Amino acid sequence: MENILEVKNLSKKYNNFELKNINFNLPKGMIMGLIGENGAGKSTTIKSILNLINTNIGEIKVFGLDNKKNEKTIKEEIGVVLDDSFLSEVLTPSDINKIMKKIYKKWDEKLYFKYLEDFKLPKDKKSKEFSSGMRMKLKIATAISHHPKLLILDEPTSGLDPVARNDILDIFQDFIQDEEHGILVSSHITSDLEHIADYITFISEGEIIFTKTRDELLDNYGIVKCTESEFKKINNSDYLKYRKGRYEYDVLVENKLDFKRKYDIQIIDKPSIEDIMLIYIKGEK
Repeated sequence: MENILEVKNLSKKYNNFELKNINFNLPKGMIMGLIGENGAGKSTTIKSILNLINTNIGEIKVFGLDNKKNEKTIKEEIGVVLDDSFLSEVLTPSDINKIMKKIYKKWDEKLYFKYLEDFKLPKDKKSKEFSSGMRMKLKIATAISHHPKLLILDEPTSGLDPVARNDILDIFQDFIQDEEHGILVSSHITSDLEHIADYITFISEGEIIFTKTRDELLDNYGIVKCTESEFKKINNSDYLKYRKGRYEYDVLVENKLDFKRKYDIQIIDKPSIEDIMLIYIKGEK
């Protein structure tokens, strides 16, 4: 399977934070969710891919091209939604259309205005007068109206109500249907990723904890509910992390079927992506 994005041995050091040896691949036709706590390194990773910050260690390829040597070619084929807006808030959606026509060779004016209509965004109102949800819809419409091959999205459903979020997720799924496109999406709304992501990459404190398929996480992983006496019988190598609650232990295991065969503990819950992330971050080994 051909990769649309490859990140190899990426590292970046700041005074109080370090991105350490980040590695992952995004195949064509797939959506990868990037998860982690605030300050984990998600935005630094995204900005490194977009060559918005200088990185001296590692290699990043987009469409098989080096992201620094071929930056102009690559950015013609990428749609981006960042947390901080890249356009002045005094601009109207119509103003943005005029600007984007001059930037992107494949800017599709008809498609852009269709998104504005679908999202119920007024064409001639300054974006500073929009709600946060309306501004996010405008960013998304702008990001996908030049027919990019790859979308790189930082919290794209933040501030949207459940109906609007569902509409946006449908657009993302339609985007990758031809199996030539891809999406890398960072989100704190992990329930959205459970609906659309094919892969989940989990970053914590600047390091990759894992890259796994969504199905592997949701179908194989389990949270064992047990008493202290039951927990003491579990071999340290048979679980990933645990959290001690007031009345019971929550123990994260990588393969719940193997665990059931080995131990006489019956209560194993199916975790959400958020459950897995929380136990990894807050739990102990």
